Amino acid sequence: MTESWPAPRPIGPVASVVSLPGSKSLTNRALVLAAIADGPGVVRRPLRSRDTLLMAAGLRAMGVGVEDRDDDWLVTPRPMVGDAAVDCGLAGTVMRFVPPIAGLARGRIAFDGDPHMRNRPVGEVLAALTALGIRVEDEGRGALPFTVVGTGTVPGGTVVIDASASSQFISALLLAGARYEHGVDVRHDGKPVPSLPHIEMTVAMLRERGVDVDDGDANRWAVAPGIVAALDQAVEPDLSNAAPFLALAATSGGSVTVRDWPEHTTQPGDALREILVAMGCTVERVTGPDAGLRVTGGDTIAGIDLDMHDIGELTPAVAALCALADSPSHLRGIGHIRGHETDRLAALATELTGLGADVTEHADGLTIRPAALHGGVFHTYADHRMAHAGVIVGSAVDGVLVEDIATTGKTFPDFAGVWTGVVGPA
Repeated sequence: MTESWPAPRPIGPVASVVSLPGSKSLTNRALVLAAIADGPGVVRRPLRSRDTLLMAAGLRAMGVGVEDRDDDWLVTPRPMVGDAAVDCGLAGTVMRFVPPIAGLARGRIAFDGDPHMRNRPVGEVLAALTALGIRVEDEGRGALPFTVVGTGTVPGGTVVIDASASSQFISALLLAGARYEHGVDVRHDGKPVPSLPHIEMTVAMLRERGVDVDDGDANRWAVAPGIVAALDQAVEPDLSNAAPFLALAATSGGSVTVRDWPEHTTQPGDALREILVAMGCTVERVTGPDAGLRVTGGDTIAGIDLDMHDIGELTPAVAALCALADSPSHLRGIGHIRGHETDRLAALATELTGLGADVTEHADGLTIRPAALHGGVFHTYADHRMAHAGVIVGSAVDGVLVEDIATTGKTFPDFAGVWTGVVGPA
């Protein structure tokens, strides 16, 4: 049985400076692009966590060189020949981004992961790969486990998919598309695509490598065939991982600075700046030795009415903060996060209610009203963002026990140690 971790509560307003590990989203995209580039490239200051280590291991299994160079990874593209097995763990990016490049290998590439991953959606990607000329063996499941039978080349062309469950479906095809004989022309047909900033991130990284991407029409992204130029890529801090630390400024009435916050970024976590202002915080950029973004909490936390369709990964942290607010909140447009590491809407409603919160779960969101919270066990469902929600509540409520805090290692090694260093021991 997994032990529960006593979430520490600060004894007064915090005043801290935090350095975050690199972005998982940027790291795994950089690794995939480096693996199919026209020469060796360096991924600088990558995140080294379970998700990114699984990506590196999966690429190595297919023959790509991924070597440690101090804090960096040197990636050397090599012919991907022979059978291989790729462990996806709980990493959606591995499950969705690697199969499109596995079609460029010569061999049978088998994919599987943790038990819960067999429930996460990937069927649209597999169907798209089949339409683009890649043989996929999944016994009709449209889910893990499956095998991609690579022949070394992929015809490519036009494909229509429904990406309303995940923007990763589109990014997966775009990342590999330049290496297909006819490129790839991806057309979305369905409800609005969630997390569009992640597609914008993919497009920006492709263009940095000289890839021709046409995204001028709504719900259509076309990648022309051509080379993917080798590039040394510096990885930004993971701004979504900043959420619990910046929320701590609000819950403690203190101040938290996140170092090296980029001036311009495609990361969805950048939306925290506006969200926290709306909830009563002061947000400012600071210069000097600790240059970055500083958030200072106000006297109270205000509730919000927010469409989070494009920034769904921030929902657990924002919902936790809303449970501590002095006015009602409504978070909407996030039905797609039911297909994340767990059904995050159901999990948040269950766990916040278990600590005394007044939560109503809707098909696409949550309504959270002010209520007196109390201690208890906050279950995480092997979901790192749920653990973030638990520690945020614990920073303002005595006796919160976060189950399986180690799940934060998915994107933040030693999160518990860093959090304790900022907050103080329980």
